[in-house]
Amino acid sequence: MKNNKDKIKVLTIFGTRPEAIKMAPLINRLKQEELIEARVCVTAQHREMLDQVLDLFKITPDFDLDIMKKNQTLTQITSRVLEGLEAVIREADPKIILIHGDTTTTFAGALAAFYHQVKIGHVEAGLRTCNKYSPFPEEMNRTLTGHISDFHFAPTFRNKQNLLKEGIPENRIYLTGNTVIDALIETSKKEYSFSDPELLKVDFNKRIITVTCHRRENLGEYMQNIFYALRDLTEMFSDIEIVFPVHLNPKVRSIAAEILGDIERIHLINPLEYQPFVKLMSMSYLIITDSGGLQEEAPALGKPVLVVRKETERPEAIEAGTVKLAGVQRKAIFEMARDLLFHRKEYDRMAKAVNPYGDGKASDRIVKIIKESFGI
Repeated sequence: MKNNKDKIKVLTIFGTRPEAIKMAPLINRLKQEELIEARVCVTAQHREMLDQVLDLFKITPDFDLDIMKKNQTLTQITSRVLEGLEAVIREADPKIILIHGDTTTTFAGALAAFYHQVKIGHVEAGLRTCNKYSPFPEEMNRTLTGHISDFHFAPTFRNKQNLLKEGIPENRIYLTGNTVIDALIETSKKEYSFSDPELLKVDFNKRIITVTCHRRENLGEYMQNIFYALRDLTEMFSDIEIVFPVHLNPKVRSIAAEILGDIERIHLINPLEYQPFVKLMSMSYLIITDSGGLQEEAPALGKPVLVVRKETERPEAIEAGTVKLAGVQRKAIFEMARDLLFHRKEYDRMAKAVNPYGDGKASDRIVKIIKESFGI
């Protein structure tokens, strides 16, 4: 075995549940390498939801900034992460810092690495809507991170093209697929039965529509439109049930309770841990979401996705036919979902389309690139 001084020191930084899901298979793959010293720092930008994923994938952080505060602002998150990482980076002394995607932790982590002149690897690089306020603040988080990073691990060819248009040198961009497919495949192979009392009330003999909705830009009128469209669907179709794990944001919960709380076949439940959520997706007929990750995950399970947003940074899913952009207007959302529920041929076309986000081997590719880049 090599001396620790000869190993590549890799520090992975993340702070939210989606980041944890997508980084977990990569972290566990790094830890298998004899010539890599892999350490993990969580900022805990999300706390409870993050810890659930760490438990599932058996990851114990080496550093925990624990920055989560009630009603924290973006400014507070950014400053706490930057300050907290000062001592972590000094102690870990990494050769490369890996960050993921588009959260405030992502941007602050990349900035901290830059300040310490440490190489930066951006996992899930190159996603763009080209509208700096949508999604907010994610679009600028990932764009700014892209211009600080040294390694760009792009899930798709379109992501690579986005980076090239912004002047990123081609020799720093690597097509890898998306690590979320690695995580999904690993999790879906595990046996699991629901234990949540609310999920046990769901009639899975009916067609299940799983819903997630939480984005800042949808708060207010748009979110109301989305939820009223869901009510309309239950009125037209007696054979559907809607399961909605409601985000912990009090504003989201308030709107959901007001519009959907009294509907018999709409189940408003607490956020699910990753494993039961994967199980729920696998048992669903249709996914309606404003999430980014579900546009990648659900098609891998053969589930059509309606995206309730004005635009998406994942247009390759639309081009592949696995996803449709439904917008944020009540009538349009209702009609698009209605058509999929009515027309089996159109439904099957989406359900059987090939997922553009990879084959579940993204983590292997990223580890190989890191090793080769540092002389192994």
